[in-house]
Amino acid sequence: MKLIECVPNFSEGADRSVIDAITAEITAGDGAELLDVAPGVATNRTVVTFVGSPEVVEEAAFRAIAKAAELIDMTQHSGEHPRMGATDVCPFIPVEGATMEDCVEIAQRLGARVGSELGIPVYLYEHAAIDLRRSLSEVRSGEYEGLAAREDAPDFGPALNAGAGATAIGARQFLIAYNVNLNTSDRRLAHQVASAVRTLGTATRNAAGKIIKDENNKTVFAPGRFQEVKGVGWYIDEYDRAQVSLNLTDSSVAPMHEVFEACRQEATERGMRVTGSELVGLVPLEAMLAAGDHFLTAQGRTTAIPEADRVRMAVVSLGLDEISDFDPNTKIVEYRFRGEQEGLITETVAGFIDVLSHDSAAPGGGSVAALAGALSAALSSMVASLTFAKQGMEDSRPTMEAAGRDAQSLKDWFLGAVDRDTAAFNSVLDAIRLPRTTDEDSALREAAMAVANLDATIVPLEVLERTIEALELALVAARDGNPNSVTDAGVAGVCALAAAEGASLNVRINLDGLGGDTSGIIARHDAALARARSLGEQVADAVDSHLA
Repeated sequence: MKLIECVPNFSEGADRSVIDAITAEITAGDGAELLDVAPGVATNRTVVTFVGSPEVVEEAAFRAIAKAAELIDMTQHSGEHPRMGATDVCPFIPVEGATMEDCVEIAQRLGARVGSELGIPVYLYEHAAIDLRRSLSEVRSGEYEGLAAREDAPDFGPALNAGAGATAIGARQFLIAYNVNLNTSDRRLAHQVASAVRTLGTATRNAAGKIIKDENNKTVFAPGRFQEVKGVGWYIDEYDRAQVSLNLTDSSVAPMHEVFEACRQEATERGMRVTGSELVGLVPLEAMLAAGDHFLTAQGRTTAIPEADRVRMAVVSLGLDEISDFDPNTKIVEYRFRGEQEGLITETVAGFIDVLSHDSAAPGGGSVAALAGALSAALSSMVASLTFAKQGMEDSRPTMEAAGRDAQSLKDWFLGAVDRDTAAFNSVLDAIRLPRTTDEDSALREAAMAVANLDATIVPLEVLERTIEALELALVAARDGNPNSVTDAGVAGVCALAAAEGASLNVRINLDGLGGDTSGIIARHDAALARARSLGEQVADAVDSHLA
């Protein structure tokens, strides 16, 4: 399935009834999922984020633009943020299974429809742009007040719509809207910091302090510290402070934590201090993990810790909870797609064991085998972390860092397999219960059982194969890890071998239900089990040699 993200910005940040009416249009109809609504009183602007299939997102965006034009009067609008319309911008971003070409097609179709049906001037930007006018700042130049005097015609619609203004519709990569907080109320100083870090840079001046112009009478700028960064400085009345307001248009080029550190340096040079930062809308998980890892590494700590702890390090270090609470489950885009975790892995240890002890076939041995794999990987990560921190074992840090990171990733995979195994078994039961009243019913039931039985075999087979990785990590921990933790590495090996043997049993018992040629599955099973048993012996030998 293709998923497209849409992040329209509406020129209303105070009147909740207007905001709610617009967002209600987004969720009306089929399929659009509203992820975030972020109003700003001082900016008089609300950033909305929603996702859905291409068709659903396109229709939801049209309804929202129409409602905004109905409820927002741009002749009465004012706010800190640059703007030119009731729906100021409406970008489409490829997420899961979607391409930039998909987003371009949506943007251009929507632009034509908004122009013709709503009578709103539409300017296309970024990847959706038809001509060279790609930059949003260029498209929005002169803002609402300058629309009547613009010489460049919009891509769609009339030249002017006084009430609704104009709308920029585009296709772009994920943009992180990021504000850095300063301990000043001086907007001018904040803008100096923004100019120093943004791509455009700072206006150049001559010896007399006059801004230098080129032959076309345009200001000459000295490039800033980063590419793919747009920024201004502003004062936010509700916070009583100035902020460096930034758009990171490609966080792989301008990582959030590097921009934060650059702002901190520039602020210090001007006698200020960065007190924290703020994310407007959602942020990709990768950007948060990169920030967390940066600050962990700066402190000489391992990054081989649970994902939640890496995210928490980013939140604390960037001061993302200074102005308001930062909830990763609502602010990180992948977590919003995933929703709240459910299933067996959300149980307490006691709760899981109680569920396991009931008179039900699932969860059963397959889920327990996966859990044993997770326990093994967790122990290997623990030994790696203890080795990383041990004085005198600094030479082992690169090896232990890599092993610990791999172990954390593997731990999470095994935890997911706990529920996947139970779900696969339940699918078999569901297929068995299907009716057999007619020949058609019987055929459908047989097909469903074939699919369910294959899944019930493949899940434990994958668990078995990945226990090899768990055993290899346990071997690294046993041979090269902190000697004081060698028995923990040994237990990691025992748990991984138990996971392999348990998963093997589940593969073997499910083979009979497959039918057809199972030689490929049997070959995979036999090779993985033999390798796991061999590694289990090596881990045990390594531990015994230390203990001896």
